Amino acid sequence: MRLAHEEKKGRYIALITIFVCLFLVFGIRLINIQVVNGDKYATKVASSYSTSVVKAARGQILDRNGVVLVGNRQGNDIIFDASSFPSFSEQEKRNEIILSLINLFEKKGEPWINELPITLDSSGNYQFIEDREKDIAKLKSRDMLHLNKYATADDCMSEIIERYSLADYQKQDILKIASVCINMKSNVFNTANPYIFAQDVSDELVSVIKENSTTYRGVDVQISTYREYVDGTIAPHILGVTGAIDAEEYAVLKEKGYAMDDIVGKSGIEKVFEENLKGKNGVKTVKTNSDGTQETIIDGLKNGDNIVLTIDAKLQKVAQDALKRVCDSVSTANAGGGAVVVMDCNTGEILALASYPTYDLSTYFEDYSSLAKNKNVPLYNRATLSTYAPGSTAKVSTAIACLEEGISDASSTKYCAYNYPFLGHTFVCQINHANRTINVKTALQDSCNSYFYYYGGEMLGIDKMNMYREMLGLGQPTGIEISENTGVLDSPSYRTSINQTWMPGFSLQSAIGQAGNLFTPLQLCNYTATIANGGTRYEAHLVKSVLSSDNSVSVLEKQPKVVCNTGFSENNVKTVHQGMRLVVTNGSCQNNFGKLDVAVACKTGTSQVEKNINGSKKVYTNGFNISFAPYDNPELSVAVAIEGARSGSSCAPVGCDVYNYYFGNNASDDSTDIPEDETEEDIYSEGPVDSNLLF
Repeated sequence: MRLAHEEKKGRYIALITIFVCLFLVFGIRLINIQVVNGDKYATKVASSYSTSVVKAARGQILDRNGVVLVGNRQGNDIIFDASSFPSFSEQEKRNEIILSLINLFEKKGEPWINELPITLDSSGNYQFIEDREKDIAKLKSRDMLHLNKYATADDCMSEIIERYSLADYQKQDILKIASVCINMKSNVFNTANPYIFAQDVSDELVSVIKENSTTYRGVDVQISTYREYVDGTIAPHILGVTGAIDAEEYAVLKEKGYAMDDIVGKSGIEKVFEENLKGKNGVKTVKTNSDGTQETIIDGLKNGDNIVLTIDAKLQKVAQDALKRVCDSVSTANAGGGAVVVMDCNTGEILALASYPTYDLSTYFEDYSSLAKNKNVPLYNRATLSTYAPGSTAKVSTAIACLEEGISDASSTKYCAYNYPFLGHTFVCQINHANRTINVKTALQDSCNSYFYYYGGEMLGIDKMNMYREMLGLGQPTGIEISENTGVLDSPSYRTSINQTWMPGFSLQSAIGQAGNLFTPLQLCNYTATIANGGTRYEAHLVKSVLSSDNSVSVLEKQPKVVCNTGFSENNVKTVHQGMRLVVTNGSCQNNFGKLDVAVACKTGTSQVEKNINGSKKVYTNGFNISFAPYDNPELSVAVAIEGARSGSSCAPVGCDVYNYYFGNNASDDSTDIPEDETEEDIYSEGPVDSNLLF
C-alpha cells in the first residue's frame, strides 16, 4: 500500500516539474518577444501586406535595322472590382451603376465594350446581328443562357431580362445593361478576376469617375499596356494584331499562366511568336510599415522578348507604295488587288512582303467592320495566301528541267508557227514571232508557247516537269513563319484526288504555266531566288532574331536553312539566266527594267481568269513578273502579281522601284512608268484551259 502511495506521489512531482518547465519556457519566450525584441515584433504586427499581379510588357517588333515597328504605350482601363462592386444579389444596384456609367461614356463620346449579338430593328424588335453566329451560339449555350439552339432573339432577351431584373427599363437601355451583364458572366467576374468595362479611356473621363467614386462603387482604374505603331500602314499583314483572349484561347493558355483578361496575338507575327512576346507576369508585394513607409518587391516578372524581322521598313514602304500605284493604274476595275515579295537570293530572308489593298493597324478595330465587308478583302494576305495560275513565269522551270534532263540544250531549236497540232487538236502560240526558228533563250525572251509545248509538254512530260518544280518549291511550303497556302502542283494524282481525269493536253498546258497549277507570289519569289543563285532553295523566313527585352541576350538567331540543293549544271543555269536577261534587253521589259543602272533578268506572265463581277461573269488577265538583280551576281529576287493587269510587263514598275531603292540607282524619273507598248505576246501568250483540250 505504501509502495503504491509513493509511486503516485512521484507521478505528481513529475507532472508538476513538467508544468513548471513549460511555464518557464513560455515565460522566457514571452519576455523575449515583449521586452528583448518588443520593438521588432510591434513593427511586424503593425505592418500590412498587399499583393497584386504585375503584367509583363509585351515585346517589341523591329525591322532588320532596329527600327521599332510595334512598341507599347500605357493607357487606362475602367474595371469593376468584385470586392466592392455590388454582388449578384444586389442586381438592381448593379444595373443603376452600369447604366449611369454607360451614359457617362456616351456623353463623352468614348466607347465601352459592347459585344451582345442582339440589336433592335427599325420596328423596335429584338433581332440577332448578322455574321455573329459564333457569338449567338455562345449566348444560347449551357454556360450562358442555357437555351436550345432554335431560341430566337426575343427568347434570349426574355431570359436576360428576368435573370438581371431589367423589366423596368426601356429596350435601348436593356440592351446596354444586358451587354455588360452577359460579358461579366462570360468573363467569370469575381474577386480574382476584375471585369474590364472599357479600354484606353481618356484621362479626363478617368478623373470624372474617380471624383464620383461613391456613385460608381466598385468601379476602378487599371493601368494597361497597349500596342503602338510608328506607322500602322507598314507591313500589317506581316505584323498582325493583338486582342483580348477568348474562351477557346484561354482554355489552351491558362495552363501557361494566362489570365482571362490577358491580351494575345491574333494574327501574323503577333500570334506566331506569342510565347516570346508575352513574357511572364510578376507578383508585386507592397509592405506598409507601422510608420506609414512602404516597401515594394516584385517577383517573377519577365518582360516579353523583342522580335527582329528580316524586312527593311523603308524598302517595305517603297514596295507597298509602288504596288498600290501600279495596281490602281493597271488593274481592271473591280478585279481585286496584288502582291509583291522581295527576297535575299542567298539566305531566304524576306526583305519586303506586301499585299494590296491593305489596312492600318492603328485603326484596325475601328475599321474592322468596313474592312471585313470590303469585296476586295484587304485583310487577306495575297502574298502568302492567294494562289494564281502563274502563266509564262512557269516557263523558267520548264526550261531548266528540259536542259537538266538533256531533252534540249542551248542550241536546240523549234520552228514556231501560230498553230501547234497535237493528237488531232490545235494549240496556239499567239505571238508576233511566229513562223521562225527559236531556241530556249529566245523562247524565254519572247515567251514562245510552241517551244515549251514541244520540249516540255511532249518530250519531258508531266512527271519530270513536276519533279523539278517541286525542287524549285512550286506548290510546296516555303517555311515562312506566318500562314501560307501551299497551292497546287497539277498532276495526274491531283486530278484523281478531285475526281477528275488527267488528259494528254494538260501536260502541254502545264508546260506554259496553265492547266491546274496554282502558286502563291511567295512561292514564285522563292523559285526565282533558287534559279538566280544557281539552284539552292532556302527556307523563306521573316524573323532574323529574337532578343531579350533589353536586347542584351540573344534568344534565337535565325540561320539560313537549305531546303534543297538541286545540283543544277552551271551551264544550264547560265543559259536560263541569259534567256531571262533577254526579256529586259530585247523583250517586253525594255521600257522599265532596261532603264535601270543595275542589270536585271526577268520573266513575265499572264493568265486569264473568269470572275463574277457585279453579278456577271467577266474574263480578265492576271499579270506576273519575276526578276532578280544584279544579273551577274544576284542578290535580290522580286515577284509581283497583279489581279486584272493587262500584261506581265505592266507589273515590272513595282520591281523597278524596289531595285532603285535597294541599289541606290539614279534612274530617270520615267524609269518606273507603266509601259503603254507591251508586246502582243506578253498579253496573249496564254489562255484558259479550253474544253477542247480534254482528250
